[in-house]
Amino acid sequence: MQGLSGKFKLNLIVILLLSVICVFIFCEYLIYYPAILRCSWPELEGDSEPGMSPLHALFLADTHLLGAMNGHWFDKLRREWQMERAFQTALRLQQPEVVFILGDIFDEGKWSSPKVCTVCGTTPSFVLVNSMAMHGDRCPVCEHVENELYNLSQALNCSMQRHWTRTMRSYCQEDMQKYPPSSSIILQHFPLYRPNDAECTGHDAAPPEVRSQAFHERYDVLSQEASQRLLWWFQPRLILSGHTHSACKVVHGNKHPEISVPSFSWRNRNNPSFILGTFSPTDFQLAKCFLPEESSVVTIYCATAMVLFLLLVTHIHLSKSSMLLAASLMGKNKGL
Repeated sequence: MQGLSGKFKLNLIVILLLSVICVFIFCEYLIYYPAILRCSWPELEGDSEPGMSPLHALFLADTHLLGAMNGHWFDKLRREWQMERAFQTALRLQQPEVVFILGDIFDEGKWSSPKVCTVCGTTPSFVLVNSMAMHGDRCPVCEHVENELYNLSQALNCSMQRHWTRTMRSYCQEDMQKYPPSSSIILQHFPLYRPNDAECTGHDAAPPEVRSQAFHERYDVLSQEASQRLLWWFQPRLILSGHTHSACKVVHGNKHPEISVPSFSWRNRNNPSFILGTFSPTDFQLAKCFLPEESSVVTIYCATAMVLFLLLVTHIHLSKSSMLLAASLMGKNKGL
């Protein structure tokens, strides 16, 4: 009897351990696959140009990787592991040709080593704007960056025209750098100026109670002046931005759509996401891909812990009942 009881306990322990391991593997590894497998690259409406395949680009924003100064070890372990697994799974399943991170990569940028990365060689004209240099506060790099952006806008606008008019010849020079004849796509961290998020909709937009709160220029969004300069210079067909941690779509001047990409981190929102974009020189299509919600993962862990606890309590109760029954039977046998 004791041998059977001991074997049953061992089997129970093995089952509980295997259950915990299976739940852990699912929540920390496998859960990202069904979520990202639901996503696919959007199709362009028209036929692509002969001999030119569309570009597939992945966009994410506001990872806010914690540094060694202020980051709590458990927060770093939990949320940054989530971002790593989500990112690696997205790369493996979607296989984008290029990835753009729209700012706030680090949460402690003033203690991190400054690095500048440039991605070039793609057919659509992506313009990566340093938002901090557009604040007009006479920072050391502001004037230089604005001059570079203005010269780049001239070169892009000249490249768009196959035949230069007499007016265009006054500023379009033959020795200008040539770019693909494609309307530009602006990528930056700060959104262009908008008064608030009142026009934003969707379950990944800002909460309704804060959408009407006014944005501060140069803190929440670019200034009106800087925004108008970028729109006037580049006449972009699309703007992609981050910073607000929430989704939003606005159209500037009834012809320049801007998409604010939500944060990629559970630290900033319960339902992070990223954008899949398909681009040609004349067209683009975007699709949003949602990651698993942090609350769902917490619910799975809590439900598993509750089930295991109930199993243990039931086992202890049954063990005590069996012992009492055995003692009762032994007492009766002695009485006989």
